[in-house]
Amino acid sequence: MPERREMVGASNAALARVVPPGHLTMVLRQFDYWLTVYRRTWKGTVISSFVLPLLYVAAMGILLGGFINKGTANLEGASSYLAYIAPGLAVAQAMQTATGEVTYPVMGAIKWHRTYYAQIATPLRVSDVVAAHFVFVVFRVATSCGVFLVVLGFFGVYASLLGAVAAFGVTVLVGLAFTTPLYACAATMTNDAGFSIIFRLVVMPMFLFSGAFFPISNLSPALEWLARLTPLWHGVDLARMLTLGHLHAGLVTVHLGYLATLVVLGWWLSVRALGKRLVN
Repeated sequence: MPERREMVGASNAALARVVPPGHLTMVLRQFDYWLTVYRRTWKGTVISSFVLPLLYVAAMGILLGGFINKGTANLEGASSYLAYIAPGLAVAQAMQTATGEVTYPVMGAIKWHRTYYAQIATPLRVSDVVAAHFVFVVFRVATSCGVFLVVLGFFGVYASLLGAVAAFGVTVLVGLAFTTPLYACAATMTNDAGFSIIFRLVVMPMFLFSGAFFPISNLSPALEWLARLTPLWHGVDLARMLTLGHLHAGLVTVHLGYLATLVVLGWWLSVRALGKRLVN
């Protein structure tokens, strides 16, 4: 009997010395789940992630751009209409990719196949689950926008290679700026009816009227200021400055600060919202 107590005590002491995996390790383990899912479903994203953006380039930048007189048009220093809209299309692609990855997938993981409940039944914490999903969205945005920007490079729309690389970083930041608050929103929804409102009344108007296709100065004063409040305009303006090589330090700081604030605030709201939904 004393020997058995000693063995139990030794086992408890050994368990007490086991260090739980760190946050990064847990996130990477969970990220592997999203990669596995994507490896089995990636064919369904080829059209929306790679083909449609290039069709926009051909239709808007090349065909429509051929009818625009660059000598009289306000292209903010761009050599052609294609060079003007290229960064806007790349940033808009980041917005659309991020939105698609944190609406229905989040709802499905909570309500339909309840993957999140299985995940938090393990040593994974809510913050690990959220962070892993965000890392996967960054991966999706980076691959989609990266291919898009590389293809645009063959059209000679970049003032410098460094500017193109920096614009790629902006697309990732914009993707995160949409990912975190929309994730928090999706985590609070009880059904998917609200997603149609997000796509029709938020994503599509921003895509059309946030400076991707024409300067927002062409809008009425009220709509112009409304456009300036959108994260897409901040991303488009910043990416355009980088690709055209016309940087304004003050505006760069404002754009980066605005987008970074959205990312941080959205992260906090996401962890809080998912925690309330799954745990409380």
